[in-house]
Amino acid sequence: MADELVHYTTAAGVATITLDSPHNRNALSAQLRSEFAVGLDRAIDDDAVRVIVLAHTGPVFCAGMDLKEAKGAGAGQQGVNEFPALLQRLWTSPKPVVAKLAGHARAGGVGLVAATDIAVAAESATFAFTEVRIGVVPAVISVPVLPRLNARAAHELFLTGEKFDARRAAEIGLLNAAVPADELDAAVDRYVTSLTLGGPTALAATKNLLQGETARAMPETFERMLALSAEFFASEEGQEGITAFGEKRKPNWVPESS
Repeated sequence: MADELVHYTTAAGVATITLDSPHNRNALSAQLRSEFAVGLDRAIDDDAVRVIVLAHTGPVFCAGMDLKEAKGAGAGQQGVNEFPALLQRLWTSPKPVVAKLAGHARAGGVGLVAATDIAVAAESATFAFTEVRIGVVPAVISVPVLPRLNARAAHELFLTGEKFDARRAAEIGLLNAAVPADELDAAVDRYVTSLTLGGPTALAATKNLLQGETARAMPETFERMLALSAEFFASEEGQEGITAFGEKRKPNWVPESS
């Protein structure tokens, strides 16, 4: 039996879902996605749970989709198809979800962060929307990410794929706070304590209010974004980018002088 990649614990009304696949930088493999979904449903369905915390082990919060599973035309489609349900479950959870990042997030990992209600990261954490650099489109994650980000920043960071730090992530709306690494636990605890002071039904209704049109439009939007994402994962350009990433070389569209 494969080792568990996602751990679930509860204490004092708080469910903690911990990504524990450091060998591949907590990439969203089929196993990790499945275990994550089970843990999230478990927390949402448990009346004793008031707040959900999403945490991780290792130096990377989440590197995005597991590209080893996306090689070959159509190979990544199942992962692409499953991911929207996970993002939508996070976004529409009646219980507040807090992301705790001691490390970096890339691509789909940034989508997870955006889908939570409150996100706190160590100042040493970095972020990037790396999709275009491997010939695919940040289509699915755009659904939770774009409502969070300053529009100019979204254009810059989606199109360039450049890395940005936690302080900038907070400035543009992706994070609530970027704090020194040794203050991360305390910062998250402060948010969690504040959330547990709210009435459960009132919190759920307030979350529904805050989700607005984004939540109502999610099924249709995700369907369109899935088609776009799957098209590029299976495309010649996408497969070249994924192969180049695995071989640690530049894809064939990058000029030789770059």
